[in-house]
Amino acid sequence: MPADLLLRLRRGQLGAGWMVIAAAFFAWMGVFVKAGAQHFNSIELLFWRTLIGTVILGLGIRLRGLSLATPHWLGHIKRSFVGYLSMSALFYALTHLPLSTAVTLNYTSSLFFSLICVVKLKDKLSRSAALALGLGFLGIVLLLRPTFSSEQWLAGVIGLLSGVSAGFAVFQVRELGQMGEPSWRVVFWFFAIASVFGFLWLLLGPGFSPVHAANVSSLLGVGVCGMLGQLAMTMAYKEGRKYLVASFAYLTVVFSALLGVWLWGDALGPDALLGMGLIVGAGILAALR
Repeated sequence: MPADLLLRLRRGQLGAGWMVIAAAFFAWMGVFVKAGAQHFNSIELLFWRTLIGTVILGLGIRLRGLSLATPHWLGHIKRSFVGYLSMSALFYALTHLPLSTAVTLNYTSSLFFSLICVVKLKDKLSRSAALALGLGFLGIVLLLRPTFSSEQWLAGVIGLLSGVSAGFAVFQVRELGQMGEPSWRVVFWFFAIASVFGFLWLLLGPGFSPVHAANVSSLLGVGVCGMLGQLAMTMAYKEGRKYLVASFAYLTVVFSALLGVWLWGDALGPDALLGMGLIVGAGILAALR
């Protein structure tokens, strides 16, 4: 086997391996969000998630002697605002819906990103992209149909909005990348600015719940698992082929479903399972477009 082909295969395997690790950490982050909901509201959980991420990533950047200075403040603020809305909606959905349902709705982001590219960039909608959008939105209808007939309809809509706003956030990350901003700087300023948003929201609104030995583990779990998932995902896209890596990202949905069944006995009906499968398949198809 030629050496360059062997190297590409190894890098592809390494990238996929990192994304499997990232998917597991993100699924566990969802578990800690649901566990922490007994003591904290979703905005508090998100605040501690971004604050812990800011500290960990900031220390790593400082140790490596990298500069956080940027001429693109407006782009970072716009990205952070939209990203914060997405994560706020996701954390709310995680505290009110089955783990796998909330995560799957958030992972509609790739579908909405494709739609945004068609509308804003005038990208040509290929047959595969059109099929992905059609299958994905059919999956959304199937996944939300039982939710709309229960008291969880609001959480279902908010969970879907997390996917919509995440699609916009990905688009803005793309724009920052085209401006020359490295991914680690984009992630750091997102965490830092989002922490400020969360602090102001809690300061002016519900306030902070007391943190003590009985509940601090959920905060640390949310922050550490979220940060490790972010770092593993960054390594995955650095080491692997982006389309292959993007496909493996949907393992978060699978891991979340398994953890939901194991920890809370979440029951997923045939419609929900079919809807999840359509969304995952459509997302992979959209990533390959």
